[in-house]
Parts: sequence; structure tokens; C-alpha cells
Amino acid sequence: MRNDEPRGARRDTTVQSVDRAVSLLQALATRGPSGLSELAGEVGVHKGTAFRLLATLEARGMVQQDGDRGRYRLGPSAGQLAAGAARAHDVAALCRPLLAELAERVGDTVNLVVSDGSEITTVDQASGPAIVTSADHVGRRGPLHATAAGKVFLSAAPAGEVERLAAAGLERYTPHTLVDLAALAEDLELTRARGWALAQEEHEAGLVVLAAPVRGADGSVAAALTVGGPTYRLTPAALPVLAEQLLASAARASWRLGAVKPG
Repeated sequence: MRNDEPRGARRDTTVQSVDRAVSLLQALATRGPSGLSELAGEVGVHKGTAFRLLATLEARGMVQQDGDRGRYRLGPSAGQLAAGAARAHDVAALCRPLLAELAERVGDTVNLVVSDGSEITTVDQASGPAIVTSADHVGRRGPLHATAAGKVFLSAAPAGEVERLAAAGLERYTPHTLVDLAALAEDLELTRARGWALAQEEHEAGLVVLAAPVRGADGSVAAALTVGGPTYRLTPAALPVLAEQLLASAARASWRLGAVKPG
């Protein structure tokens, strides 16, 4: 890099290199031992860039290579960092700053939700500055089929899970609750296609909620990030912009949990 380059340009390049190096480590944690081409493709960088970054990581013990042209794997230094991180944080603690930031931006209530496979549970919450916000509380449980967060988990569930849930009976909470298997399956397919779920007065009258998946290092859905508010504010016209903001925050939350950041 030339000495006459602006200081800001040099700093931005350095930050990008760190960002990409972290993505390479996350890819190795997810994929296991992998070749250079596989890793470059997973992260979305040129092979030459991946090679230089991996060489630096290898020098610090973060990765190891099996021979001159062998596959890369995580090194002992990466294990030390992972052990320390696991002791220090949980999902809610890692995502909490993002909840507050999103709530302030959109003005409505933002929740972090997990699932035990049969119900959902709100584990953290941040309220926006709007005078009227959705009523919820940490520890509150809810159904899978009638909530936006629940639909996020159902859309990623193993084959047959939705059918099993429907066979047990889908409770109707409002006139808008999807209690028919075909209608619910169609809604879940839409959720998968666009990347976010929507519940319009399906669990509570007058409440609209959007949800997006927060993924862990292995790509599975670890939690759902939701934004909810009254129908008069979360109108069909407002949903696309709100969904875009929600997806951006959910992606950042996923990176904090170890999901691979592309590029």
C-alpha cells in the first residue's frame, strides 16, 4: 500500500481485511477442514486474498494447513478464543445492543425470541420511542403457528414437523389465525422465499409483527428478531422498509453468534 494514500483509505482496507479474516475463521468452524477454493467461495473473496489472510492466521496459530496444498483447519489459538467467548456471553447478551439500536430506529418494540420446538419464549426486549407500542414481556411464551417468530422456526423445521403440529390441532386466537395446514404451509413457503415472517393480527387483534432469523455458526436458526406494532402504523406500505431494517439487524446479530459474513 502506498504511503501517499489517504489515512482513511488505509484504515478502511485494514478493517476490511480483519472482517474477511474473521469470516474465514467462521467458515472453518462451520465447514470443518476445507480447501482454499472452498473457503474463498464461502466467504466471497478472491483466492489470492483468501490465501494471504490464511497465511497470516496460520502464523498466529489460528489455522493450520495439512501440507503445502492441504486443507485448512482451525488451530489451537482459535480454540482458546472460542472457550473464552463461550464462558463470557449468551445469545441475549450478544444481541442486546442491536435490539436497542433497532427499536430506536423503527420506533416500535423489538424482541429476541427462542424456541424449544413446541413454543416460543421472549428472552429480551427493547422498546422504541413510539407512544403506543406492542405489549410483551421477557419470559412470555407463545405458539409457533400464530406468531411471526414461531413461523421463522417452523420455516426452518425438519420435514414433517409442520404436519405433526397441525395434526395435534392449531388453536385459533383471532379470526386471522392460520389454522388450516395448507394455508400455514403456503405462508411458511413465502417466509422462506423472502427471508422474513409476518403475523398480521394472528395472535393478538390489532398487532402486526415481523420476524427474521438469527443464525448461529452452524447456519441453524438460534433465535428470531421481531418488530411489532399496531396495525395503523405497520401498514402494508410500511412493511418493505421495516423488513429491510429488520433483516439488516438480524444479519448483524447472526454475525455476533458466529455465522459467516459474506464478502
